[in-house]
Amino acid sequence: MLSCCDCFPCWDGDTEFDFHKPEPFSLPSPIPQWPQGTGFATGKINLGELEVFKITKLESIWNYNVLGGEAKGVTFYKPGEIPDGFYCLGYYCQPNDQPLRGHLLVARDAAASSRTEAGSTDKITLHHPALRKPLNYTLVWSTDPHNGDCSYFWLPNPPMGYKAMGILVTNTSEEPEVEEVRCVREDLTESCETCDLILSTESDMNKTPFQVYSTRPWIRGMFSRGVSVGSFVCGTYLNSEEELDIACLKNLNSSLNAMPNLDQIHALIKHYGPTVFFHPDEEYLPSSVPWFFKNGALLYQDGKPKGEPIDSRGSNLPCGGTNDGAFWIDLPEDDDARNSLKKGNLESAELYVHVKPEQGGTFTDIAMWIFCPFNGPVTLKVGLLSIAMTKIGEHVSDWEHFTLRVSNFTGELWQVYFSEHSGGRWRDAFELEYIKGNKPIVYSSKHGHASFPHAGTYLQGSTKLGTGVRNDTAKSNFFVDSSTKYQIIAAEYLGDGVVTEPCWLQFMREWGPTIVYDSKSEIDKILNLLPFFMRFSVENLIDLLPTELYGEEGPTGPKEKDNWSGSMPMPPEIAKADGKMKGLEDDNGGVIWFEAVSR
Repeated sequence: MLSCCDCFPCWDGDTEFDFHKPEPFSLPSPIPQWPQGTGFATGKINLGELEVFKITKLESIWNYNVLGGEAKGVTFYKPGEIPDGFYCLGYYCQPNDQPLRGHLLVARDAAASSRTEAGSTDKITLHHPALRKPLNYTLVWSTDPHNGDCSYFWLPNPPMGYKAMGILVTNTSEEPEVEEVRCVREDLTESCETCDLILSTESDMNKTPFQVYSTRPWIRGMFSRGVSVGSFVCGTYLNSEEELDIACLKNLNSSLNAMPNLDQIHALIKHYGPTVFFHPDEEYLPSSVPWFFKNGALLYQDGKPKGEPIDSRGSNLPCGGTNDGAFWIDLPEDDDARNSLKKGNLESAELYVHVKPEQGGTFTDIAMWIFCPFNGPVTLKVGLLSIAMTKIGEHVSDWEHFTLRVSNFTGELWQVYFSEHSGGRWRDAFELEYIKGNKPIVYSSKHGHASFPHAGTYLQGSTKLGTGVRNDTAKSNFFVDSSTKYQIIAAEYLGDGVVTEPCWLQFMREWGPTIVYDSKSEIDKILNLLPFFMRFSVENLIDLLPTELYGEEGPTGPKEKDNWSGSMPMPPEIAKADGKMKGLEDDNGGVIWFEAVSR
């Protein structure tokens, strides 16, 4: 629950303290005119009984500016230029040390508008409209009036059967007018949860921390219906398991009319498709799946010693089922053929695209999968030493991906997800490098093919101990332009027959065999060469790393991954060192550390 307190220290832009005002962010190039469709990139989205409009022109209400240090504070905004008939649902907050990139959804009762136009007298529906004014407000927090300009945080108190969608901020102690905001009928809402911590501070009087978080739908993924309003939640001692006093919207329009059609998907990929750069010393490059099959990959079945050649389309692979270990794919037995296949074939390489709705169809996720026939051994960093492993990390076949998230209101690129072994993280559009207009750059790490937004060395481990696995990235002449070299393999929301899934996509078993070498013996050889205090840190690190990194078993294909239909994790910031260290959730709920140690 939200709680109230007396005050906390603050400074605003009108005082003697410097206030860094965020400037709006724009992509490097203008967004093109998309091919004709129905609801995609029209500015409005119909959610059933509600129609929502995206506001990106925001008016500053109040800022909290931190005195000293690198932090720039935060600013609170309300929506500006709300179209006639639409209503505010809540306010927005973001840090000042990044471009103004947020948005707020405003809403109108679409069903009520339709009934008015048709002259309906449906008494039951008219008595329970989608939107209603709050009864009044609860003061959640206020700043110290002795510190200058004040700010007050208000939670709308909804009528019975309705939910508040966000917090309001004012500069006076007078309670806001009930006309300022609308609450939403409960059946048109979904639960939301805290996401990114935007602000955390303490009162000089009682040391009670005041926290501000962004919010997101509690349930996410391809089949979810929750829609983020863009608002924030605030209070004391908020945590991820706490039930919030605000909610998000729910899309009850089963048509998902704002999703792009096939022509629009191709246009999006042509405009935003990243260029994937591989390390100049990369030995194990990608290939197309048909090339992999045609050049010697074999299908093995449990209990049979000989492998069977695979048709170039994968038509003889067993389809469906589960990863039961009954079948797997391996390289040819001949050493020369194996080594040749391991190297991949950059000329044939292409990105395999899965298009799916996110946040109730208000965003489109374009997941781009890249296939490498082989994953090379890792390089361990121990203090100042970098030790190249000979086996650890090796496995046959490697499936990696990154995902473009596009706003269905405008067709604008919003975020990119970079998969980093078993974890990964979202990056906002302003954090990316671009090439040829609005095409982001993706850097693929040497041997492991994890994806990163910038060139450099990323350490998977602990920089405090100087111990971890190196992920080296750099530009080179080895690259794939996904805006031209791609194949759409799935877009379920388009319906049957629009996109034909390739046969190999239905292979749910492992694309590589279980490795029989003893990785522990290789690690023990390294540990015996290290000082005792270093051995302990290396052993702890090894326990944290995902199984696939050891090469103990081959990876499964894209459709067997949790994030095929689910949402990629947006990991919380567990710890921070020099603004770079982040905690990343792995598939098992553990934590893997990635830190850029050089750029």
